[in-house]
Amino acid sequence: MTTEAVMKMFLLLSGVILMLQPLHKSVQQPTSRRDAQHDFDFEIGRWKTHLSRLVHPLTGSTTWVEYDGTTVVRPVWNGRANLVELEADGPGGHFEGLSLRLYNPASHQWSLNFASSSTGVLAQPSIGEFKNERGEFYDQEALNGRAILVRFVIMPITVDSCRFEQAYSDDGGKTWEVNWIATDTRVR
Repeated sequence: MTTEAVMKMFLLLSGVILMLQPLHKSVQQPTSRRDAQHDFDFEIGRWKTHLSRLVHPLTGSTTWVEYDGTTVVRPVWNGRANLVELEADGPGGHFEGLSLRLYNPASHQWSLNFASSSTGVLAQPSIGEFKNERGEFYDQEALNGRAILVRFVIMPITVDSCRFEQAYSDDGGKTWEVNWIATDTRVR
């Protein structure tokens, strides 16, 4: 082999190696995700619930209505799902809600599927997960004919209390207006 042929071979191999270098770096090694199927275990049981609801969200209104009642959370499918029953009364009347929470083992996320007894229809599910003991769940819905984003946050405060907060955004998530706050205290 001539010196020129060796040099061409060297340059060709160097070029191939350099072309493959970025490809090699972009290949991600699979990371093991935390098994989150028991994230809601803290909430299994019976709770005293205090609920505040903004009457007219995203209108500039500051009128809230208060409810007090009971929440019962039951495990389903060995913790990979749970059923939440909320019943409360207040100046706004009687309220009954049902939430079916389902764990997706492929995505390691939960879907929160809510229905009120007044409509009997499951709402658009909120999808999300817990990170650092804070659950954040999102969906897109319509309110007064406009598309909005919905954020539902769950924060365990102590072993015997937790807080739920729902907020709406009509500007793509730049700002959020809280419209639903529930504080639960465990019944012993």
